[in-house]
Amino acid sequence: MRQSTDISTAFPTTAVDWTSKLISYDTTSRESNLELIAYIQDYLSSLDIECVLTHDATGKKANLFATIPSASGETTGGIVLSGHTDVVPVDGQNWTSDPFKAEIRDGKLYGRGACDMKGFIGVTLQLVPKILEAKLAHPIHLAYSYDEEVGCVGAPSMIQELVARGVNPSGCVVGEPTSMRTIVAHKGINAYRCRVHGHAAHSSLTPKGLNAIEHAARIICAIRDIADRYKAHGPYDHAYDVPFTTLQTSMIRGGIALNTVPDLCEFEFEYRNLPGLSPDVVMQEILDYINNTVLPAMKEENAAGKIDIEKLARSPGLDAAEDAAITQLVRALTRDNEVRKVAYGTEAGLFQAAGIPSVICGPGNIEQAHRPDEYVELAQLEQCEKFLTSLINSQAA
Repeated sequence: MRQSTDISTAFPTTAVDWTSKLISYDTTSRESNLELIAYIQDYLSSLDIECVLTHDATGKKANLFATIPSASGETTGGIVLSGHTDVVPVDGQNWTSDPFKAEIRDGKLYGRGACDMKGFIGVTLQLVPKILEAKLAHPIHLAYSYDEEVGCVGAPSMIQELVARGVNPSGCVVGEPTSMRTIVAHKGINAYRCRVHGHAAHSSLTPKGLNAIEHAARIICAIRDIADRYKAHGPYDHAYDVPFTTLQTSMIRGGIALNTVPDLCEFEFEYRNLPGLSPDVVMQEILDYINNTVLPAMKEENAAGKIDIEKLARSPGLDAAEDAAITQLVRALTRDNEVRKVAYGTEAGLFQAAGIPSVICGPGNIEQAHRPDEYVELAQLEQCEKFLTSLINSQAA
């Protein structure tokens, strides 16, 4: 039998207080999120809501998935409310206030993650008693992930687990900051590390060495050439703020001394593909250039030449169907029928790839995310509360 929905005074009762509490946990992606997850689990358990945790390989991070059953006890179907618990670093940023101590100024709640995206999670947790009191025709699920900020690394294991259990949600709302507007599509994210192995030699004897940096530079330039071609020739989707597939090299390391031929150069690159363009097509072009042009040239100079490619992260794009029930519901509740697509990625593409139709809608402006003095407007939290309350009521029997 379900327990009373009276909440212990140990837990917050408002969206602002919940968001402030969540901000107080430093869940930067390089850190553990287990203290925050344990706090949420204690709260939900106090309301007799069962939580399923999926951990990373180290055991230092976890996703949390919880189901609030329908009035008849059904736990399958229904809608997922999804958010990530990790935040980006504050290193080198000039904050006016402590980034891990929420502060309200001029109608705004400041703190790391206030916008991206502990504000949305805070609203969902505040509304749990209201969900429990509703006579739901369909269950509502809460999904809180780790390591979204480093390539949507955590959510796949959570989604795999709920699919294996046959939860079969009918839709998902990912509460990334959209200023409470409906977002129906985003690009895919693909991140790789390339290691180019050469052969060291004294710089006075360069023909006896194999310069890893120079051959890495050829690959980097080829990646830029591919990016320039997509920019110039498409394909395009002008509903996006950046209407074409993009590629870039973002980090590079190599060499030990000016007078030494470097035997190793590694760099990291990413590309963000439009949902209609297979990410494998982009990667295959890069691999073809490496295998057909760069590697043969390296081997001709020195047999030690070798190139390794490591996939760091891959998250599919989102392209929500307009006739999907979740799309129509969110559009009706937000009264927003404009087609909006974004270049940044979210976990919505992962849910959609698992057969769970998804849209993005949450409080805060994405322009405030990742910046010093990150904030969410209190009015946005209020608007999110009204939206989710209407969504809860729409699921009532």
